[in-house]
Amino acid sequence: MSKVKILADSSVQLTPEEIEKYDISIVPLTISIDEKTYTDGVDINREEFVREMDASKDLPKTSQPSIGTFMDIIDKIPDDYTDILALMMTPAISGTINAARQVAEMTDRHMEVIDTEFTDRAQGFQVLKAAQLAQEGKSVAEIKDALSTLRDHTYLYMGVTSIENILRGGRLSRFAGTLSTLLNINLVLTLKNNSLDIAKRGRGRKTIEKYMNNVMEEIKGLENIKSIGISYVDKMDYVNELKEKLAEIVPNVPLLIRVTSPVIATHAGSGAFAIEFYTE
Repeated sequence: MSKVKILADSSVQLTPEEIEKYDISIVPLTISIDEKTYTDGVDINREEFVREMDASKDLPKTSQPSIGTFMDIIDKIPDDYTDILALMMTPAISGTINAARQVAEMTDRHMEVIDTEFTDRAQGFQVLKAAQLAQEGKSVAEIKDALSTLRDHTYLYMGVTSIENILRGGRLSRFAGTLSTLLNINLVLTLKNNSLDIAKRGRGRKTIEKYMNNVMEEIKGLENIKSIGISYVDKMDYVNELKEKLAEIVPNVPLLIRVTSPVIATHAGSGAFAIEFYTE
């Protein structure tokens, strides 16, 4: 009988209770802020990171987990696990998945790496599904099949109110020439099929608000939404507005609101947020 261990990188949005309940192992990224180095979730939490980022002189840097970090975590997995399934964030954000693939080739454990094509709570939806199925005794093949379906029905929209970080981080480099000349530019980004794209751009906050009103209408029109997440960097005003709207249109759908991970906060910048959901 299969016994599958689920791994995820620290960009995933999960509560401590979820991690404990499903015995999920988290592989941390490394963070550097003004020449100080931290291990994500080990010696700095998300709220502390945001405060450090907002006060920093330079843009923080995040680094994918080392091979050694992966191996240390794998070495702690009991031998009765027949398989290890690593669900990694999209390569559009980080090269973490490449490190995981190297580890899968090096270890003598049976390990497979899944590109979730997402990050944050959208990645978390897949990690939770995988962990739930693993606890039910499902095989790797069965879990991968379920994740493929869930991934196809996952949506992520991000609002970015300051483009400095995302341009400096190079995640939208192909747009830098047009965006960098615009003042007070706000963006709505989508993440799908490992592609981070601009869905809407314009001056001022109203650009994001108008687009998110359309997202609310989209959610209102769907009958089978299973879960919603809102992640944010450091400002709750508009997040609270979205929370109130969701309470009106989908009061029975689980909603998780939490600060996002350092890797996302670094690239998205102050004031950014994302709304993520999936359907069945």
